[in-house]
Amino acid sequence: MQLTARQRAMAAGDEGEAIAAAMRVLVQYGEIMAAERLIEISSAAGANLYGPRHSRPLGSDDPVRLFSEYSLNSPGRLDVPPARVPSCQLIGPVDRIRAGEVQNMTPAAVAKVEESQTYLEGLGVSLLSTCTPYQVGFLPEYGQHVAWMESSAVVFINSVIGARTNTEGRESAAAAMLTGLTPEAGLHLDEHRRADVRVRVEAPIPDTFGWNALGYWLGYAVEDRVPLLEGIATRPDLVQLKQFGAAAASSGDVELFHIPGVTAECASPEQVLRADAEELVFGAAELDAAIARLNATRTGDEVDFVMIGCPHASYDQLREVAALLDGRRVSPDVALWIFTPGALRERARDEGLLAAIEASGALVLSDTCPAIGQFVPPGTRRFATDSAKQAHYLPAIMGVEGAFAPTADCVAAALSGRLP
Repeated sequence: MQLTARQRAMAAGDEGEAIAAAMRVLVQYGEIMAAERLIEISSAAGANLYGPRHSRPLGSDDPVRLFSEYSLNSPGRLDVPPARVPSCQLIGPVDRIRAGEVQNMTPAAVAKVEESQTYLEGLGVSLLSTCTPYQVGFLPEYGQHVAWMESSAVVFINSVIGARTNTEGRESAAAAMLTGLTPEAGLHLDEHRRADVRVRVEAPIPDTFGWNALGYWLGYAVEDRVPLLEGIATRPDLVQLKQFGAAAASSGDVELFHIPGVTAECASPEQVLRADAEELVFGAAELDAAIARLNATRTGDEVDFVMIGCPHASYDQLREVAALLDGRRVSPDVALWIFTPGALRERARDEGLLAAIEASGALVLSDTCPAIGQFVPPGTRRFATDSAKQAHYLPAIMGVEGAFAPTADCVAAALSGRLP
């Protein structure tokens, strides 16, 4: 890989050992990706929080050492400079307000996570604590090169906004944050952004539930390729695109999709389609198969936990839940948790929406989710969710049954203890 004179000096330690460590990560990464050079980025997303499960193996809870070891692959304690580009921290392991209430964390354990947050904030990192930073003002522009973690955010900004990023890991995102650089490879290049699968959508997709299912099928059908979808009768809204992309990135490794007239780079199929693209059809049978696959662990209709907000719920989704609850009480045998970015929880509090939802007995949570934080209400045997992504991950992570259902059915189950 060809480095500029300045980049070679950075790698040699002229700007400190932390920058040299970051450059080692980027050069190794770039060589694996067959990149010819490093390019400048406009933002980075993915500075990790470190808690007890990270500190135990090292025998240290020092945030500087944790960042040096886990984010820069460098044992010891580096003097890490501030972020060189606008950077944010994504979803983390704890709800900063309710960790003791819903996660049974001791004040000491919460304090250690807060210490990690304080350290990152000192590096200039925005503590957004969400998988959807684009919902709270941290988003790139069309055509900008960035370095983001979080598969659901990556597929959204690549596809809907037209920014350019690969799905970064902890080390590559941290290295990019500190240097403002990333390898010019993968989806940073025009040639890798063209569609190599053409999907004809024949089944009707009228709602968010259907978009979840379509995305889930798409992921395991195309794996890591770039799909173009045609034949969709109704224009998806932003929530549907969020849920669709998250599902496709869960069952597969979809980082970019095209929908003519909807996504940023696709005014027409001819603009993005490769001549040798494979053709697939999504019909009623494929829709039914995806829904069945998402309910594979489910053995009944009774639920004791309902989870909404994966990826983190938009403000419109909070309004939808409040309307579905309509002032009624959640069953005493069910926990209803709705996850949303902290900034949206604050807005909901200020506008009275939070009180309206929580008067039902539900909880509005932020900063984390059951899959990332690895927690569910005590005694959970079967949960219901309107998220294909959470239905995919949580049964394997927590050993519970999962039921995938429309939002209205999930809220109904929270009220009665049983899916309709």
